[in-house]
Amino acid sequence: MALARRLQKYFREAGLDITVEQWSVLVHLWKYDGVNQQELGSRTFRDKPSITRLVDNLEKQGLVQRVASDSDRRSNLVFLTQRAKDLRDETMDLANLTLNEGLEGIPAEDIEVTKRVLQQVYENLHGVMEETAVK
Repeated sequence: MALARRLQKYFREAGLDITVEQWSVLVHLWKYDGVNQQELGSRTFRDKPSITRLVDNLEKQGLVQRVASDSDRRSNLVFLTQRAKDLRDETMDLANLTLNEGLEGIPAEDIEVTKRVLQQVYENLHGVMEETAVK
């Protein structure tokens, strides 16, 4: 929470009109542009109403565009606009600054252990989410 608050502060100071929640969606789209909203929600651990609201707001800001899927007209694919692509480097620099501030004074080996533990937590939860989606 403290990292998110600090990152939000940096976004405001930089004149960026996005929330940390919106940014987390953009991060996934920078990796996987053109995914459907359901997958985007799954990747960001958000339920359908939450991801719909986030994508709605990103669309209003001109950062994403919904396009009907060719294979399934009921499904919208979410694509980044050029404006969103242009935000990538600046926001990632601010995120790295925030993370580096948060990790200051922590030995590298402790950081590596934490990364491994959090990766395992993610994998455990991701597996549970996939199993739940299948049922």
